[in-house]
Amino acid sequence: MIFKNPRSFITKMLFSEQCICVCCYYFFRFGRYFETPLLWQSIIMIITMLIMLNLCTSVRMATELNTKRRSFTDFDWNYFWSWSHFVDYLQCVLVFTVLAVYVTYLLLDSVLFVESLGFLAVFTEAMLGTPQLYCNYQNKSTEGMSIKMVLMWTSGDTFKTGYFLLTQAPEQFWICGLLQVCVDFAILFQVYYYSRFPQKPVSHTTHTTSAKAL
Repeated sequence: MIFKNPRSFITKMLFSEQCICVCCYYFFRFGRYFETPLLWQSIIMIITMLIMLNLCTSVRMATELNTKRRSFTDFDWNYFWSWSHFVDYLQCVLVFTVLAVYVTYLLLDSVLFVESLGFLAVFTEAMLGTPQLYCNYQNKSTEGMSIKMVLMWTSGDTFKTGYFLLTQAPEQFWICGLLQVCVDFAILFQVYYYSRFPQKPVSHTTHTTSAKAL
């Protein structure tokens, strides 16, 4: 599950999506002004996601000693974003940033490009919870998921969306903010539903003393 398993594909995908969306946030500001605190939020999130990605990579390498090492320069699509070292992820983010800067510079005068860039940034962020939502649906369970993290996530998204509305941020922000809050509440509903109406037997650990007593 996400949050409690730093080696999971969903966790790494979450970090990659977050890095992409906050980079797009940054470039969107060149074409359309928005509040400075939102810009600082994007910068802090980039740094935070990279730190967490470094942690995930370290844990993965420490537990998968016999796995063949993969790198960004292998250019193997089958192992994209499943590389062995943190520096490979930095290289990928750097390449993405350089390409984004170049394209943004060329198309900065295009209203369609600027608005699409802003929508891509906030829509990607709004979809961050959907992999977990789908994973819960497939497993018919939310076992192993951090409920506290989801509650914090929901609270933050709710306050953030309210801030967008109060400061009259660009439409992309509050529309996708509302979508993000809906995804958060959908995950919380899954927590309630699957705990109230279990879809599969819950595994129980048999204690040695109990077995002897029987």
